[in-house]
Amino acid sequence: MAKSVSQDAISTILANPSPDSSSYIPEIVVQVLDLKLTGNRYTFNASDGKMKLRAIFPSNMSSEIITGSVQNKGLVRILDYTLNDIPNKSEKYLIVTKCEVVSPALETEIKAEVETEEHDTVLKKPKLEYEARYEAKADVSGIILKPKQEIVSKSAAQIVHEQRTNMAPSSRMAMTRRVHPLVSLNPYQGNWMIKVRLTSKGNMRTYKNARGEGCVFNVELTDEDGTQIQATMFNEAARKFYEKFQLGKVYYISRGTLKVANKQFKTVQNDYEMTLNENSVVEEASNEETFIPETKFNFVPIDQLGPYVNGRELVDIIGVVQSVNPVSNIKRRIDNENIPKRDLIVADETKKTVVVSLWNELANNVGQELFDNADKSPIVAIKSLKVGDFQGVSLSTLGKSSVMINPDIPEAKKLRSWYDSEGKGSSMASIGLGLSPSSKTGARSMYTDRVSLMHITSNPSLGDEKVLLCRLKYAMIVVF
Repeated sequence: MAKSVSQDAISTILANPSPDSSSYIPEIVVQVLDLKLTGNRYTFNASDGKMKLRAIFPSNMSSEIITGSVQNKGLVRILDYTLNDIPNKSEKYLIVTKCEVVSPALETEIKAEVETEEHDTVLKKPKLEYEARYEAKADVSGIILKPKQEIVSKSAAQIVHEQRTNMAPSSRMAMTRRVHPLVSLNPYQGNWMIKVRLTSKGNMRTYKNARGEGCVFNVELTDEDGTQIQATMFNEAARKFYEKFQLGKVYYISRGTLKVANKQFKTVQNDYEMTLNENSVVEEASNEETFIPETKFNFVPIDQLGPYVNGRELVDIIGVVQSVNPVSNIKRRIDNENIPKRDLIVADETKKTVVVSLWNELANNVGQELFDNADKSPIVAIKSLKVGDFQGVSLSTLGKSSVMINPDIPEAKKLRSWYDSEGKGSSMASIGLGLSPSSKTGARSMYTDRVSLMHITSNPSLGDEKVLLCRLKYAMIVVF
């Protein structure tokens, strides 16, 4: 095969911004120009020699770019894509969702030559050849024309249709869907469909405002590239989808809306957040092969938790369980309801420990399993923890938090190897001891300005020049 680009490849893409899997799209081979890393994705200019189009590679191609399989000035064959508008501009950019390498870097950029002669192209239908055949029957005379070949060549669309008909129902359904990667979505785009795994599900919550009472819950969705987005459902949509959404399952979702994410409340790394209403479509992708990760963690080492104290940002941690307390009940002030709570202490390779409080069902279910196996020092990976300032630094689960025991992930294997070979005999210290962090939100921790009574009594000049404000933690011994 000649190492060259497809003629008018960019025009083909522009004419088919969202190609359907059942439609025939000619081969699209383009040259990669100006390849560079932008954020955590690689961008480039797709060129067919005549035209160029800004484009972005899928995240699963990053390893091939790093190893040199995909090179600047090289050729790639685009197998699937989505064409998006750039907000507030007349330009478009290409989201490549599937491609393959055709050639490494060429010596020069391919440019179309200027044609000096006109060539008329006449499209002709294929001729069917016939042969004359005489029927030697006494009561029939004349000539009967029959096709020389009974097998007629089929179009690509016909072949695809026949292949789809022979597939299993679940595979046939997956083939007919046009799935968009989460990274390609924006508020200006409509008519999209995503295939995602539910990696986090919050509890149903009630609220009251000037317009009345209502209910709401949130979920976190992850696609095959590992991109995440938060989706929110209110009232009718919340009641419709709360039972349908099951943690860990994969769904096709469409007819939702997107808006710019509120940075103060967002829980995933995405510029947008999604809202699903009662008209949104959610279908489980059952019995389909998928490579979407179960849960995506962004682990924070225990010794780096200080800046998150009393902030809005939630954290994920992984650690070795050092001890687990029995479950206790805490009475909630609002309604005097008893809420189950269980504390455990975890440590990591930084040789720091932190207290993690499991609440509600996590305290009873996962907490009990950890309590029964505490002597085996299990590894726990916990997602979406609130960082508080109890005992300096402490962690608490929320309704959307999830706990995995001995997860099959590289970080857990590395931590287990460290703990068995070195960590078990190491001296551990609480992260809260002597720590004076500044919160990421600028809020002051309750122990930031704490001093001891000895510090005050041993410095009689304190307060002479200006009033001294500080915090004390004390135990009352005698009341007069």
